[in-house]
Amino acid sequence: MEHSVDLSKYQLRTDLAIESIKNIKNISEEKIEENIKITKVIVDEKISKIISKKEGNYITIEFDDVTDSENYSKVKKVFIRELNELLNKLKLSKSKSCLIIGLGNSKSTPDSLGPLTISNIIVTNHLYELKELSDEYRRVSVLIPGVMGQTGLETSDVIASIVNKFKPDFLVVIDALASQSIERVNKTIQITDTGIHPGSGIGNSRKEISYETLNIPCIAIGVPTVVDAITIVSDTIKYMHKHYTYSKLNINNPSRKLMVNQPNYLKEKIELNKKDKETLLGIVGTLEESEIKQLLFEVLSPIGYNMMVTPKEVDFLIEKLSNLIGEGLNETLHKI
Repeated sequence: MEHSVDLSKYQLRTDLAIESIKNIKNISEEKIEENIKITKVIVDEKISKIISKKEGNYITIEFDDVTDSENYSKVKKVFIRELNELLNKLKLSKSKSCLIIGLGNSKSTPDSLGPLTISNIIVTNHLYELKELSDEYRRVSVLIPGVMGQTGLETSDVIASIVNKFKPDFLVVIDALASQSIERVNKTIQITDTGIHPGSGIGNSRKEISYETLNIPCIAIGVPTVVDAITIVSDTIKYMHKHYTYSKLNINNPSRKLMVNQPNYLKEKIELNKKDKETLLGIVGTLEESEIKQLLFEVLSPIGYNMMVTPKEVDFLIEKLSNLIGEGLNETLHKI
């Protein structure tokens, strides 16, 4: 007898398009450059209804580590190239003025990506007013609108007022996101021309910032900095299965016994089977991933323990990521 699982109660907390389309085939284009994975997704009207994401272009850059200077440079190079391509696709030439918005709460480290990035931006709008700037620099202004809990104002309304007053040609909005995967936290940058719903990833959705609400192109740049407890436990169970199967397959492998540092089993191609899962975790091992998440939701949510979690080194990572995005924006928007 088949058992159907009702996931309607469990709203998957993710802002990433690639996580929303993971069960839909042939709508993404992937390539890998120097261990950096670039995925491009075009969401049309049909797909938009299925995954509840706005129609438009989504570019995702996945990497291992930006705390290493060499990797930092490689990721920044890819980020600049992909952002340039999107600007060209939207026909946003150097003559077009730009307002960069740093969304988030500067007093909350995982939510401070936007405000910290703004501190790295070369601002030129006031110099244009004084006619003291060469053509190598685009007209750029910035804004940190804060969050509703600090200001009492709807963020999109604040931005709309600024846009109506100063008339920028397009927006770039930077925000921290939520992921549905431990592996992508602080290791992914998403660029999209669809705008953004501030706070949507943590179930605190505010009015959207987009072309539809502001009547100018809105490019959103985000990094997932948090993941919920259900995802952490679910991913851990999945990793336990892989580790168990990998260890069983290599238990008599002589070369493995001589290794000082054991290889990352997640990077190995491992075929999991139901018998291994059941042997390791009994009844829980027989459940599909969606069923495990439903079970965890039913266990954690009623007692208020489905927390949003971030790595302990998040302050260092946010600093690196905000520097990377800020420098990347400067080199893309200006001729420097």
